[in-house]
Amino acid sequence: MSDELVFYTNPQSRGRIVRWMLEEVGQPYRTEVLEYAASMKGSAYLAINPMGKVPAITHRGQAVTECAAICAYLADAFPEAGLAPPPQDRARYYRWLFFAAGPVEQAVTIKALQVDVPAERERMVGYGTMTCMLDALEGALDGRDYIAADHFTAADCYVGAQLHWGMMFGTVEKRPTFEAYVARLTARPAHQRAMEIDDALTPAPAPAG
Repeated sequence: MSDELVFYTNPQSRGRIVRWMLEEVGQPYRTEVLEYAASMKGSAYLAINPMGKVPAITHRGQAVTECAAICAYLADAFPEAGLAPPPQDRARYYRWLFFAAGPVEQAVTIKALQVDVPAERERMVGYGTMTCMLDALEGALDGRDYIAADHFTAADCYVGAQLHWGMMFGTVEKRPTFEAYVARLTARPAHQRAMEIDDALTPAPAPAG
């Protein structure tokens, strides 16, 4: 069974989160860039992810999809990178990693779609309200440099990316706690390398006129 690590992505996607995680891991990997209207929906890739969405990875004969799952998998597959706390200390790690994959992702998506959830329906959505979700996340970061441990983990990669892109595109309220946290994370060499790689892969905008 091949140990090759293959990364399926598009630079204009959530694949940027996984790229960052891969650079933090520091292991060799091969990138397959897929096009939205073509190879992403082709039979070869659908055999890896039937959703026809990126990102995904294959490693040791297995496919892993969903950004949070990929981040958690990579931290476990390459423990020498120190990107997960010891198993007995993972309560916060799992809690906030999957909080970002659940309530944060839901709230940000619904806001981006400009959908208003009536007050009487708030109990039906996992995040309750945007304010409630952001307050919970801010409280988790209060007085801490990192979300889950005394050092950077895969949870910071995922939570930090959600906050970074959310504040950039206006779907997450800018708060001093969030801005300081994101600034600390995006200064990491692995994040900067990942951004440079994906920026270089991003097609140039078509000329006007």
